[in-house]
Amino acid sequence: MPGNGLWRTKTIEQSIADTDEPGTKLRKDLTAWDLTVFGVAVVIGAGIFTLTASTAGNIAGPSVSLSFVLAAVACALAALCYAEFASTVPVAGSAYTFSYATFGEFAAWIIGWDLVLEFAVGSAAVAKGWSAYLQTTLGLLGFDVKTEVGDGVKFDWGAVLLVAVLTVLLALGTKLSSRVSAVITAVKVAVVLLVIVLGISYIKAENYSPFIPPAAEGGPAAHTGIEQSLFSLITGYSGSTYGVLGMLAAASIVFFAFIGFDVVATTAEETKNPQKAVPRGILGSLAIVTVLYVAVTLVITGMVPYQKLATQPDGTRATLASAFSDNGVDWAATVISVGALAGLTTVVMVLMLGQSRVLFAMSRDGLLPRGLAKTGHRGTPTRITIIIGVLVAVAAGFFPAGKLEEMVNVGTLFAFILVSAGVLVLRRTRPDLSRGFRVPLVPLVPILAILACLWLMLNLTALTWVRFLIWMALGVVVYFVYSRRNSVLAKAGDRPVESDPVVKRGEEPGH
Repeated sequence: MPGNGLWRTKTIEQSIADTDEPGTKLRKDLTAWDLTVFGVAVVIGAGIFTLTASTAGNIAGPSVSLSFVLAAVACALAALCYAEFASTVPVAGSAYTFSYATFGEFAAWIIGWDLVLEFAVGSAAVAKGWSAYLQTTLGLLGFDVKTEVGDGVKFDWGAVLLVAVLTVLLALGTKLSSRVSAVITAVKVAVVLLVIVLGISYIKAENYSPFIPPAAEGGPAAHTGIEQSLFSLITGYSGSTYGVLGMLAAASIVFFAFIGFDVVATTAEETKNPQKAVPRGILGSLAIVTVLYVAVTLVITGMVPYQKLATQPDGTRATLASAFSDNGVDWAATVISVGALAGLTTVVMVLMLGQSRVLFAMSRDGLLPRGLAKTGHRGTPTRITIIIGVLVAVAAGFFPAGKLEEMVNVGTLFAFILVSAGVLVLRRTRPDLSRGFRVPLVPLVPILAILACLWLMLNLTALTWVRFLIWMALGVVVYFVYSRRNSVLAKAGDRPVESDPVVKRGEEPGH
């Protein structure tokens, strides 16, 4: 039943009934294959080309492959919870929509505001990375072109160009975006497979020994004050480089490489058979990228001693190209740069897609201006897509990426925790709902997901937490100034909306 004020909830039936509202209806074009492509497209980005090498050299040594496995396990636990929710509530908005049905309006707003941090800020940061790779790739091809120009105020035309093209593509339709994403994703997966196959011949068994290097106090991973992890700040333990704790700390860092699979859940409303397709898309994409990540880490740490992968005193970070250059395979650097360029293209596109669907759901509920939820004749939220494109272009064009990546990470983990807890709540409050997918071993799996995400959050820096809390405080102000009084539920006087009999059968409306 809907509650009062901050805790009023939007029923599952009402959420699904809203998907047929004229003028704000999304087209159902996507299949399980499309969702899997989206998942792989957004997860395989720059992380696999840069994060693997530097994390091995700085923190974990060869055991970085185990760090990826641990991060994948945490993601898999959360992914199971996302799959149940998305198959039960096939509505745009992902964690925002799920929270509205379980924890109430205020929690839903907070998580929606939090997802802005993950998707929009992530899009801008990755777009700047794409621009840097574009400059590198052009240089390798013999063109000395700077993608960032200007004195004093810098303008990154490369990032703006990418965002502009992707905004037009997303406005033209989700199915078209999926087809383009599939082609580009095929290119970057081919590059990753080439790296694995080519690198195997350069593996030296002695580079794996010791697989978990002995702990060394200090080192390139050590930080003090507010730059140290929240766990270190609370416990007073300074941490170490390498060793078992180094491997665990690395899991928090390489978690960045998995961010994005939850974007699949935001497209549930545009999926033909969401009860089956969404769980398959989420779990399928996560399985594919985990295998690729672990394979790459095993190859990279086998090609060169892990000490050579440590960040240099001048700040230069090791990449996959570094390992091949060390073995005299310089041409691989060009191939890897092209793969990274392709990888980042789809990451930005799918993050922008996820952001538009979250804001679309929030606008349809009145927490943002309702006019933004209008869909064009192509069945896409064109207004929101263009607004997001402009904001991301401005951020990517004029602002440095800085340490926004860690803010993206803490925001994502927070969303994972709420979704995992939401499964427990909805199992108790609405056992009657038809679920296309059910999390096994409830309550064990959701509880383990929550604990795993909390551990990863504790290993992020205290400074990241400070920035995150400031952002969330700003969101609270916006809610009380605008969203609370303009909420559709608030204007309706918290009257329950009648259930749709089609929804009760757990079927998609119109099928």
